[in-house]
Amino acid sequence: MMEANTWDSIGRLKKWLDEEAGERPESETRLLRVLKIGEEFGEVAEAVHGASGSNPRKGSSHDWGHVEKELTDVIVTAMVALATVSPDPQKAFDGRLQGLVDRVLKPQE
Repeated sequence: MMEANTWDSIGRLKKWLDEEAGERPESETRLLRVLKIGEEFGEVAEAVHGASGSNPRKGSSHDWGHVEKELTDVIVTAMVALATVSPDPQKAFDGRLQGLVDRVLKPQE
């Protein structure tokens, strides 16, 4: 099996979502994909509460492996949203990441 590039995989997921979404305005598609990030974040929060046992009613309902899975879902969902709003999501991502790294790790003068 050939290993896929991350952005190629994101493109394939976006294409599948586009095909399954049916006819809707592009602005609605963009909005829904960005809002999906919030839904996925909620699942991370639930998993963290479950892994830490902080909800006495539910106890330890999750483990840190669940948190890892849900965090990955947030990242993938955000990448698909970025691919939906940007004509070159890899360039947008790499540029922003480099800007953050440069700002945080700038040499001390």
